[in-house]
Amino acid sequence: MMYLQVAAGLVILLVCGELLVRGSVALAEQMGVSKLVIGFTVIAFGTSAPELVVCIQAAIDGAPGIAFGNVIGSNIANILLVIGIPALIYPLVCDTRSALRDSLIMVGASALFMVLAWNGVIHFWQGAVLVAVLAAVVLRSYFRARREGDEGAEEALEEYEQNMPKSIWISLLFVAMGLIGLILGSRLLVDGAVIIAKIAGVSDEIIGLTLVALGTSLPELATSIIAAFRRHGDVAIGNVLGSNLFNITGIIGVTAMIEPMSAPTQILHFDLWIMLFVSLLMIPIFLSKKPVGRVLGGAFCIAYVAYVTAQFYGMSGVYAAPLY
Repeated sequence: MMYLQVAAGLVILLVCGELLVRGSVALAEQMGVSKLVIGFTVIAFGTSAPELVVCIQAAIDGAPGIAFGNVIGSNIANILLVIGIPALIYPLVCDTRSALRDSLIMVGASALFMVLAWNGVIHFWQGAVLVAVLAAVVLRSYFRARREGDEGAEEALEEYEQNMPKSIWISLLFVAMGLIGLILGSRLLVDGAVIIAKIAGVSDEIIGLTLVALGTSLPELATSIIAAFRRHGDVAIGNVLGSNLFNITGIIGVTAMIEPMSAPTQILHFDLWIMLFVSLLMIPIFLSKKPVGRVLGGAFCIAYVAYVTAQFYGMSGVYAAPLY
């Protein structure tokens, strides 16, 4: 029963997250908001709404392991799986200069997050710092795009314009259904995940790092696979780098400003370092100025399977123990 509950929660999150984004994009266009602003704000924030609602729900319910695990696990899955699988389909070619810049920003934000989380609790002021960093990056990217142009933002918007509601009332209905569905879906997913963890005898953070994280990363995976088939490597890689940045600054930041978050010991001593390591991997890849090919994509997928296996076989717990 709880597996059906988790599956239902994920399906509702995916469907209603899509409704929210399409309704919000339609409303923004009907109100005369520029395409560049929509690409950098409405779509970027809307596509991460499922993860945000899940984290807030988990933090309020006293399950910080699921909240932290969802974010850290999603960032690991985004790099190893969401880049790995599309690279198996077709080598990902991108603007390496832009990708290198964005990966350096992502790594810097990850390091800042680790410093703020190291005392074991993310408080309101620390969450505010993370949100401020995100706002600064978004503003900088927006003004740079105005000067230089940004085809990625316009390409992302074109994907939603194809099946977008034309009436403002239907757009409002999409937004309302999306918001209500996200709340319901997050409740089903978090409650089901907690029950599964108890029955399986594993911690909340392991379920958050694997089952919940993988489920909430499905939209990014679908987007990147479609981009690979269309030979849009910039969209696939930009999708991952932007999502990871938003996860550790926007989602953790907003959640901590609503409810202080306790960081589980395992995540502090093991998974945070894995997240930083796989993030750092992107820098030499982009410095080489070579496409992300099938060999590297296969290695990434194998590494993700090994990471998930380590979670369930307790290998991460060995490294999570404090050293004295």
